Amino acid sequence: MAERTIPPDFPRETPLASVPGAQPKLAVRLVNGKYISGLTDEEWLDRYDGCEDLAQQCVIYCTRKVAENPALTHECCLTNVRKGFALKVQRGEWDLSEQEQDWVVKRARLILGW
Repeated sequence: MAERTIPPDFPRETPLASVPGAQPKLAVRLVNGKYISGLTDEEWLDRYDGCEDLAQQCVIYCTRKVAENPALTHECCLTNVRKGFALKVQRGEWDLSEQEQDWVVKRARLILGW
């Protein structure tokens, strides 16, 4: 199986952590005998796969919406989609960072050629 690559513009931020106490702390996890800060390569690849899939679904959705309503501009359609992402995250239905949401919209725009 060929090794998959993640585009360099796909976000890889370290999740925020809160640890109580007055002393400085470093938030890490023990994964396979190593202390890791942030995502493992496998976790990052999983997040990329999910975002790429969402971008592909977004392309289909936007194409349909613009065809159904010719007055709907490309930019307005993508703006509405981005707002929908934020609502799903806010409700706890999806686990996407702001940067990942922006990347999905950017990727969909690129695929659509808008």
